[in-house]
Amino acid sequence: MATLDVCDITRAKVTQVDVSDEVFDAVIKDHLFYDVIRMQMANSRQGTASTKTRSEVRGGGRKPWRQKGTGRARAGTIRSPLWRGGGCVFGPKPRDYSIKVQKKVKKKALCSALTLKRKEQKLLILDKIELQEIKTKSLVSMLNGLGAKNVLIIDEQNTKLKMSAQNVPHVKVLPPEGLNLHDVLCFDELYITQPCLEKIQRRLIS
Repeated sequence: MATLDVCDITRAKVTQVDVSDEVFDAVIKDHLFYDVIRMQMANSRQGTASTKTRSEVRGGGRKPWRQKGTGRARAGTIRSPLWRGGGCVFGPKPRDYSIKVQKKVKKKALCSALTLKRKEQKLLILDKIELQEIKTKSLVSMLNGLGAKNVLIIDEQNTKLKMSAQNVPHVKVLPPEGLNLHDVLCFDELYITQPCLEKIQRRLIS
């Protein structure tokens, strides 16, 4: 069973905690990253883009000129895709872009990412994060003390922390239920408070 150090907001070691090898010492299967990230990106697309075909564009009911004798090319409608203001030939229509990936694949990919962060020493377990008030300056000062520049913080029901981080670039706060592969890989560092650690393990092992 792997052991992780638990630190305070000054990076001083407070205690140690045993963690599951299945989550934090798993076999890194980076080929799963592509499948899960592709799913997350596809599922975030609204799919509401829509263009009008020649049958949907307003106007064009009358033939613009007679078929023969004018010296011009034949034309049946001014709303042909060849004309300015005409319909679109192969434009987008509303559709569902979502992709399905098995739950166990998503869990294994997330375990691989957490293991990768631990081996790269970019995972930090904090005993707690306490802010006296909702203040961005206080949070920035705390993160500077930790040496964090691009960090994902996992903390539970911490409204002061979440609201203080809203205007801080390259900092994101999520509850343990919201931990996902895309954010883990996009941010350089991952900070998890100790109370959230057990919930994350329970979610990924079950």
